[in-house]
Amino acid sequence: QVQLVESGGGLVQAGGSLRLSCAASGRTFGSYVAAWFRQAPGKERVIVARIAASGGTAYYADSVKGRFTISRDNAKNTLYLQMNNLKPEDTAIYYCAAGAYGVYTSGSYAYWGQGTQVTVSS
Repeated sequence: QVQLVESGGGLVQAGGSLRLSCAASGRTFGSYVAAWFRQAPGKERVIVARIAASGGTAYYADSVKGRFTISRDNAKNTLYLQMNNLKPEDTAIYYCAAGAYGVYTSGSYAYWGQGTQVTVSS
């Protein structure tokens, strides 16, 4: 079992930056693939970024490539998402997720945080 708690969301102007954190409980976090998803009002939950259990390989959605960076510190059981040059279309609830076989769809992740709101004003 892994419990995930996100923090770091908030209101920021376009062009600004935020850093999301996801604190994980449980000694097995380092063995799971981890990811950030987001869900805008009226839209489906979509993947933003994904990182391998070891932290060595990362995937980014085209919409955030070059602006967002996913990282993890397994010694601290924490997942991060550094978001730079934010745009109004980045406004959404951001969720962290972990799973043994997580790929690019939400159904492939067993563990989820409660979400944190990110709002980008124009």
